[in-house]
Amino acid sequence: MRIISGTHKGRRITAPSKLPVRPTTDVAKEALFNILNNHYHLQDLSIIDLFSGTGNIAYEFAARGAKTITAVDANFDCVKFIKKTSAELDFPITTIKSDVFKYLEKVSVKADIIFADPPYNFDDKKFAKISELVFQNNMLNEDGQLIIEHSKHTDLSELENFRESRKYGGSVFSFFE
Repeated sequence: MRIISGTHKGRRITAPSKLPVRPTTDVAKEALFNILNNHYHLQDLSIIDLFSGTGNIAYEFAARGAKTITAVDANFDCVKFIKKTSAELDFPITTIKSDVFKYLEKVSVKADIIFADPPYNFDDKKFAKISELVFQNNMLNEDGQLIIEHSKHTDLSELENFRESRKYGGSVFSFFE
């Protein structure tokens, strides 16, 4: 994976092969950040990255100057890798080792963008629960968005607060507000 823009532009980051992850492709990530750049000044944003994995999305937000970034993942090795990499790159990323659903149930923070990249094989109820918890707990700032990445075989358009989806190869970003 590589950082597409901002500080460390073009920098390649190699994650350990033992991590149980499927990083967002560079093409999909670039498309996502083109969309976000048209709606926000990324330097002003607070970000929560759920199911962070390698930290790919968190690094991109950090490289583009996002104000605060919290990366949440249940896997100890993923959290350890994100901590190590963000320290090396001097990125202000706070890592939290937690089951995402427990985190969403307990936390009382707000963010401008909450990005979730759960396993593609989640059943529809788990995808819906992410959205439900974010909106039930009022976790988005005014004009904030929840973005869920999922496979092209999953349709989240029937969920409450759904706005639109964008497809890039086998990946889809569904936007909720």
